[in-house]
Amino acid sequence: MSVSLLVASVLMGQSAFSLTLEVHAPEEIDVAYEELAAGMNEEAMRKLERSTAIDSDDPAVLINLGAAYARQGMAQKALASYRAAIDSPERYELELADGSWMDSRWAARTAMRSLLTANAQAMR
Repeated sequence: MSVSLLVASVLMGQSAFSLTLEVHAPEEIDVAYEELAAGMNEEAMRKLERSTAIDSDDPAVLINLGAAYARQGMAQKALASYRAAIDSPERYELELADGSWMDSRWAARTAMRSLLTANAQAMR
């Protein structure tokens, strides 16, 4: 008996349930992109603060919340958001405003470095 016939007979003997893969659609999370792009930082903060109350581990939410805080001059809160994104157990590729893609931890580190650099230059 050939191997392919053996594999086919084994597969045919299994129930349909065990051969079916259940695929879930990715959950869509509002990361306040429109508000941030329009410069509506307070609105973005409100929306993102509600999102972090629901899912405090989402790196995209945390990074955008950090950006909103930074734009409002809340450097310590921004740094805390970026650190939370870096430490998040979730990690994935994010599309940045310029259309490029970056790992969420690298994006958070890049944002944190930019904020620290800007603050250091402002203190000179």
